[in-house]
Amino acid sequence: MPDDDSKKNLAEHSGVSRRDFLKISTISAAVPLVAGPQTVLAAGEQVPVYGPGKVPMALTVNGKRCALHLEPRVTLLDALRDDLDITGAKRVCDRGECGACTVLMDNKLVYACSVLAIEAQGKQIETVECLMENGKLHPIQKAFVDRDASQCGFCTPGFVVACKSLLDKHPNPTPEDIRRGLSGNFCRCGTYAGIREVILESSRTTKGA
Repeated sequence: MPDDDSKKNLAEHSGVSRRDFLKISTISAAVPLVAGPQTVLAAGEQVPVYGPGKVPMALTVNGKRCALHLEPRVTLLDALRDDLDITGAKRVCDRGECGACTVLMDNKLVYACSVLAIEAQGKQIETVECLMENGKLHPIQKAFVDRDASQCGFCTPGFVVACKSLLDKHPNPTPEDIRRGLSGNFCRCGTYAGIREVILESSRTTKGA
């Protein structure tokens, strides 16, 4: 927070008296709690302000557009699980470290717990649920079962999404590709050997398709 000297210098350079500057600062700080302004001036530009209450949002998840009313602070993970009942992405660490909530956003791997739902608007979001077709497991999902690559299974959805992203980018992954591609996901049961077998098997299945 700026100290008094900083406020004084800022006021002098802007041509506004210190008294007026303090008045503006006080009003600006109070308005979001009272009236919820639509925009604020930042770096010479009008920037939209949302909240603190619920605001309308639209998310495109697994090809379907979903209309929601959420507070701006709600994460994509909370929106998926609590409001859309799409529960494949799991909450574990809730701070972007374990990868259990991994989803694709515009074909880029992201931690759903670390993305605000309001930021995900206008983007294509894909979760593990979209991989199955007509009740049939995706080859990666089937390989997880066949290779016993999950134990408690809680991290598995995030790993499945990460494996798909890896194979989309590297159809013939090297050990280094696998290490880097899965470095953002953590398995507390230690089934990494099985997961590596999943990737190799899925790679062969894709090439044979």
